[in-house]
Amino acid sequence: MYTPSYRKLFESGELAKRVEQLNRMLASCNICPLDCQVNRLGGQISRCYSARLPIVSSYCPHFGEEPALVGTKGVGNIFFGNCNLKCSYCQNYEISQRWKEERKNEVTIERLAEMMIELQKNHGCHSIGFVSPTHFVPQMVEGILEACKLGLTVPIIYNTNAYDSVEVLRLLDGIVDIYLPDIKYAEDDVGYRYSGVKEYVKYSREALIEMYRQMGDNLSIGEDGLVKRGLIIRHLVLPNDLAGSRETLSFIAEHLSNKVTLSVMSQYYPTNKVTFENAEKFESLQLLHRRIREREYDKVLELLDEFGFEHGWAQEFESQDYYRPDFSNRETPFAR
Repeated sequence: MYTPSYRKLFESGELAKRVEQLNRMLASCNICPLDCQVNRLGGQISRCYSARLPIVSSYCPHFGEEPALVGTKGVGNIFFGNCNLKCSYCQNYEISQRWKEERKNEVTIERLAEMMIELQKNHGCHSIGFVSPTHFVPQMVEGILEACKLGLTVPIIYNTNAYDSVEVLRLLDGIVDIYLPDIKYAEDDVGYRYSGVKEYVKYSREALIEMYRQMGDNLSIGEDGLVKRGLIIRHLVLPNDLAGSRETLSFIAEHLSNKVTLSVMSQYYPTNKVTFENAEKFESLQLLHRRIREREYDKVLELLDEFGFEHGWAQEFESQDYYRPDFSNRETPFAR
């Protein structure tokens, strides 16, 4: 039976030391590449509109992840509110970009730990998935520490936009079991135009290299056929090749390995700021106000063969509607 490595860190006292190190970084916040330098411990708000307490917009058994993560009971996803990116097409914009509204969803570290245990024990989830965790890593790890005391034993998934700090990722070594980054762009100006951050390519690629250093090529599969440890790199195909798919896949093959596991996604649809009405007003958004075409997606799948990728998943082309999130039912603890 798989025992997550964070259990060993917990028992040795190393997990508590990591919590102290990460919390110190909040005093002059440099948790992510935005490097805001504000005192979140003292209640100051960083660019992600977040202070000391974590914001949890929803938590639930989730069945929309990769098949080898979902199993029969799903991933116990904890959706953190707000985000360090401001993607104009964000499918989770209801919780990622309504910053002032999301502040009402702050929870204590103890409550965060209880959520993990509820997902594990009450719902039998195979793992705990933290969605958009980058700006709440210290709180996430402190929550894991408290949850260990309550009996947490399932793998931890770090589901990220890849705009992560290598220094922070090194502190997650041995805590995170499965890295699930979504590599978005191959050009910095595209990242700035559509996600509002500088040097996305530099930071995301450095993050991938560090995740790969920790995990390597192979996924660790349990007796139940589910992934217990490893790296799965997601790539969302965008209209008009704004994701720079060739350059991204070439980078992964050359600087990581073509043996790494990929998850290619066709689920893009125009939402948030790139709806047709908005795009008509702003020329820069017009390249994103349509769904991807089947030929665009097929070209990306052909690149997998060209670069020799053999492991992973590709969504069915007609999958946009299936993956649309719904955060409207927030009064129940397991909003879907």
